Amino acid sequence: MIKVTYVAHDGTETTVEAEEGTSVMQAAVSHDVEGIVGECGGSMMCATCHCYVDRAWQDRATPRSEDETDMLEGAASEVTERSRLSCQIKLDKSLDGLVVHLPEEQL
Repeated sequence: MIKVTYVAHDGTETTVEAEEGTSVMQAAVSHDVEGIVGECGGSMMCATCHCYVDRAWQDRATPRSEDETDMLEGAASEVTERSRLSCQIKLDKSLDGLVVHLPEEQL
C-alpha cells in the first residue's frame, strides 16, 4: 500500500493508503477526501481534481503533459508550476508518502 497525504486549503491533513497503480484522484475519492471532486472519473475531461504537488515531491512525480496543462486552464483555482490533475498521477512505490495540497475550490 502507498500512503498519500492530502493537505486541505485550511491545513487539515488526511492520509490514506492506496494500491499501486491507483491515481491520486481515485485514492482521494475512494476515501472521501474533501477537496477532490473528480467529476469526469479520471478521463482528463475536467479540472475538478486539481492539486499542488508538495515541493519536496515535485521531482518524483511524472511531469505534467501538454494535454494536462491545457485542461488546467479551466481550473477554478490559481494554477502554478506545482499544479497537477490528480487523476494523472499514478501511484507507485516511489511515491509512497506523497504529499499534495488542495486548492481552495474545484468548481
